[in-house]
Amino acid sequence: MNNLKEYLIQFVGLKLGKHQFDYQIDNSFFEHFDYSDFNAVAIKVDVVLEKKSTMLELIFKYKGTVNVPCDLTNEDFDLPIKGTFKLIVKFGDSFNNDNEELLILPHGEFQIDVSQYIYESIILSVPLKRVHPGVKDGTLKSKAIETLNNLSPKESKEEENKDIDPRWNDLKKLLTDK
Repeated sequence: MNNLKEYLIQFVGLKLGKHQFDYQIDNSFFEHFDYSDFNAVAIKVDVVLEKKSTMLELIFKYKGTVNVPCDLTNEDFDLPIKGTFKLIVKFGDSFNNDNEELLILPHGEFQIDVSQYIYESIILSVPLKRVHPGVKDGTLKSKAIETLNNLSPKESKEEENKDIDPRWNDLKKLLTDK
């Protein structure tokens, strides 16, 4: 994967203090990472870079929706996601990104690629089990749910009582007599 040019932040020419960078994330961003689990993506990412004399502090804030299929009904729906991520950038002898909140860049480096951090933050914000909100509150009307309801076994009280031995009813009375 090549670096995405618009996600390279050149910090060498920036003055000390806070600097704002805004990004609109859509499907084309995820195509660079060969990730195709989302049908549609609309996420706004705000990156605040605070340049200090010996380090950089980046705060990522993102909010938007990703269109994904429901794991239960396979119906597509817009899943709202949002989150915040903080990254400290220090300078050392060699590149080191072993720690997820600390990045060490070699001395002489003049830019930082934030695309990988944006990608990982968004992917990790999507829950493992994606359930359509209509399934949770019972308002979703789909062919899959109608078919499941039609095929589910139905028992009525009359059929239940017809097949029971009358001696069991006498035993149930003992439970209620206490």
